[in-house]
Amino acid sequence: MDSSKMITVEEFNKKVTTIAIIDMPASVMIGLGLYGKFAADGDAFHPLLNDVVIVNSLLTLGGLIMSFCAYKLVLLTIQKKKLKS
Repeated sequence: MDSSKMITVEEFNKKVTTIAIIDMPASVMIGLGLYGKFAADGDAFHPLLNDVVIVNSLLTLGGLIMSFCAYKLVLLTIQKKKLKS
């Protein structure tokens, strides 16, 4: 791999922290979406969680963000593995 594309350990840790911060709200979105879909039964603690469109949007958007974060983490892990060797 080109040396300009290689990352240092400090850059790796910073990028992983950034990805974790981006992934945190996505996890909350998934949790709220699952609560609204399966546990609320029309009596959620917030009225928006009773709306099927909102719940499905939470699940979809949260899933997309989590997938993006997982993809970026895989790419970073591959770069770190090449950095060690």
